[in-house]
Amino acid sequence: MRILYGVVGEGMGHATRSKTSLEYLVSRGHHVKVVVSNRAYGFLDKAFTSSFPRTSEAREGQGAIDIIEIRGLIMHYVEGAFDEARSVLTNVLRVPGLLAENVGAYYDDVVRWKPQCVISDFDSFAYLFAKVHGLPILSIDNQQIMQRCELPEAAKNEDLSSFRATKAFVKAKLPGCDKYVITSFFYPPVREKYLDKTVLVPPILRKSILDAKPIPVADAKHYLVYQTSTSDSSLIPTLNSIADQKFVVYGLNRDEQLGNCTLKPFSEAGFVHDLATSRGVLSNGGYSLLGEAVSLHRPVFSVPVRNQYEQLLNAWYVRELGYGMFEEHIEAAPLRAFVQRTPEFAAKVATFHHDSNQKLFSTLDSTLEEFETDTFHREVRRKG
Repeated sequence: MRILYGVVGEGMGHATRSKTSLEYLVSRGHHVKVVVSNRAYGFLDKAFTSSFPRTSEAREGQGAIDIIEIRGLIMHYVEGAFDEARSVLTNVLRVPGLLAENVGAYYDDVVRWKPQCVISDFDSFAYLFAKVHGLPILSIDNQQIMQRCELPEAAKNEDLSSFRATKAFVKAKLPGCDKYVITSFFYPPVREKYLDKTVLVPPILRKSILDAKPIPVADAKHYLVYQTSTSDSSLIPTLNSIADQKFVVYGLNRDEQLGNCTLKPFSEAGFVHDLATSRGVLSNGGYSLLGEAVSLHRPVFSVPVRNQYEQLLNAWYVRELGYGMFEEHIEAAPLRAFVQRTPEFAAKVATFHHDSNQKLFSTLDSTLEEFETDTFHREVRRKG
């Protein structure tokens, strides 16, 4: 099939997960055009453009892929918290320019190619294209869990106003898709009215994570720390105060030894190795790393970014499932408690089962087969 695949460009989690789905689609002989913005464009362009055939060059039956850059939205953070007001203002001011800049991609790269269906990883460009042109849509992301599943009241009440605002945003983002695949390390029940169109799958794992060789937590010698806020001056002193433990720290863009902390610049191979051989993970509430940590059976100490309900929900489930701790700050006392309770958390998280993306791949196959049927296309046209 000719598939238009939209990837939201803010953050890298959607891009890394989409890379796994895209590799599978190309391996199955599909032709895919990917529309993506911001940092995610550079990542996917590097991953695919020099390694796979272009759609205009592929032989019969050969999978192919094009990576097309579009202009997307930008999110702002201040001292580790999501700055909603600044983000909204910035993007409202940018909207007219975004529309003009994306016209070329819309007509030159997509319309004339005549895609047969759309897959959207929380991306509006591809979704709106499908709606305008009457194409079937498959949604793949982790955010839809807030709209399409029954979340516990206790989780909502952690920040009820933020939950309601986030749910409203998610509901409005990609309504009326023909199928929703939700990737998650926790599995609340799907709301009854969405059962026929919603599938939950385990975290979508990149090949390097699937190929990793995790060691028993009891044999590990360090904790992995992922910190994206370079302005947090208290992090290293707090870690240094836990003098009997070693910490490997990523995200500060430094290469040095500070007491019991080894600061490392990012490399995928190094990061995956340090994750798989860690006693546990200290991170925010971002879904990608938490899903990888749980899948590799690593305990988690999660400090979600403030004003980000999605991260709060992930951290809440880490605590609820017994996989680790949910805290508002990285401080010495709760961190010592986490170190002491690591064996307890390790035993719980070891019960999590990952299926090596098999449910995702089988859902992709069955959904695209459904999209290809004449009956389905007649139904789409009738609804339109």
